[in-house]
Amino acid sequence: MSALLETIARIRAEVCALHAELTRYELVVWTAGNVSARVPGHDLMVIKPSGVSYDELTPELMVVTDLYGTPVSGINTGSGGTVEWGNPDLSPSSDTAAHAYVYRNMPDVGGVVHTHSTYATAWAARGEPIPCVLTMMGDEFGGTIPVGPFALIGDDSIGRGIVETLRASHSPAVLMQNHGPFTIGKDARSAVKAAVMCEEVARTVHISRQLGEPLPIDAGQIESLYDRYQNVYGR
Repeated sequence: MSALLETIARIRAEVCALHAELTRYELVVWTAGNVSARVPGHDLMVIKPSGVSYDELTPELMVVTDLYGTPVSGINTGSGGTVEWGNPDLSPSSDTAAHAYVYRNMPDVGGVVHTHSTYATAWAARGEPIPCVLTMMGDEFGGTIPVGPFALIGDDSIGRGIVETLRASHSPAVLMQNHGPFTIGKDARSAVKAAVMCEEVARTVHISRQLGEPLPIDAGQIESLYDRYQNVYGR
């Protein structure tokens, strides 16, 4: 049981620290956006609390939930006692249901990130995929960054859209229509990297289109770029 407590403490610290990367790369404003991480080997996840400013976040404020988004305030030690953590007055992020659905249905995913970063969200507002016209996109996304369906916050509708869209794509990023980007990764840090890179290519391709029509990359070359980066260089 102590191993689980140590794991949760470590993940809460990691998730808290990674939220600073969202502000560092200007992917969020106010209290919007969130990072979550799966607790390996357990049906648990750690996510940012709702409505808390980024500069006020601490590891102890990170909320632990089950994979249906229900907060878990502690664990039974098996000897009649309970070890508790967290602040019972804090609610998990409003996007928790979406994160939880992804973890339930994509077992290889260890981290999920949501932002409203300006350029990626602008593409989402148009419901337009970001075309793969940069070798960096071939490396990181393996092709176009797809658009997911319109869905409202409140249940797992957003999560379903994320899973349905990304299962058919190499991309670790999806632009949920009229909402913004969600990214996934083997862990939370990988998902944050995908969010940073998604915003970078969204900005670059947008600027390129102001100058003219970007040149497409052949599908075979994209596949070659992705395979090399994911299996050789990127490792």
